[in-house]
Amino acid sequence: MPKGSLNVSLKGADDIFSTEESRQEQQREQVQQIHIGELFPFKNHPFKVLDDESMQRTVESVEQYGVLSPLIARPRPEGGYEIISGHRRQHAAQLAGLETLPVIVREMSDDAAVILMVDSNLQRENILPSERAFAYKMKLEALKNQGARSDLTSRQVGEKLWSVSQVSTDANESERQIHRFIRLTNLVPELLDMVDEKKIAFNPAVELSYLDKSQQRDFLEAMNDTQNAPSLSQAQRLKKLAQEGHFSYDVAFAVMGEEKKDELDKVVIKNDTLRKYFPRSYTPKQMEDTIIKLLEQWQRKQQRQNER
Repeated sequence: MPKGSLNVSLKGADDIFSTEESRQEQQREQVQQIHIGELFPFKNHPFKVLDDESMQRTVESVEQYGVLSPLIARPRPEGGYEIISGHRRQHAAQLAGLETLPVIVREMSDDAAVILMVDSNLQRENILPSERAFAYKMKLEALKNQGARSDLTSRQVGEKLWSVSQVSTDANESERQIHRFIRLTNLVPELLDMVDEKKIAFNPAVELSYLDKSQQRDFLEAMNDTQNAPSLSQAQRLKKLAQEGHFSYDVAFAVMGEEKKDELDKVVIKNDTLRKYFPRSYTPKQMEDTIIKLLEQWQRKQQRQNER
């Protein structure tokens, strides 16, 4: 070896690649088996976990196959893990009697966790208006906190988007519709439940959200006393009356007690009433056809009498 040459020990190719592989492996998120008692729901989680028919199917699937898709959670300062994605799977596993769940543990800031939690849950098919309302509001606030940075999305760096535009784009909803959903978070719980239960339509509910809490409770009492759901025009009038300082229970009762135009233009005959005049084997379509034929006969008879 020439004098002054360096004594370099070269590693083999296997050593080089195994080092790189282990480096990547360390960076890659690992699925861990975590005891179910160490998993806690996301703070102010806006999506309801219901023991409905869909949940029962999920429980049956978990009992047969286990939890196939890992949850995503982050460590809690006080211990345990906060679920970001997978609340329904966690509840189904609990009902199925599982002790551990597959979880990807990820260190995340509060705002990043909110965004991921909302986006992962909005992929579900059936989402209640109240869930959408609070989810959009939480995501909008998180984006505002982060300055709506474009690197949170797949868009090119440097493209500037307002926070509401980002929520709108991700949800495939217009910006106006995002604002309208968020308005629902101003409703008292009783009215918001009625929106979820389809006892109050979405558009009237948005108008009612401009009433203050006391006015909403007066409206709720008037609605119950009149046994009428608000039309859009009624809700708009109540909103205007409230803005002008003329709202009261008596005013709401008077508005809600009015007959709606569609009710004036519509004749409704209860099924029990019709059944008295038809064989039990008749379908609603057969009853309708028979009624039309009888009315046509009656009309012809009236015309003949008028011609005499």
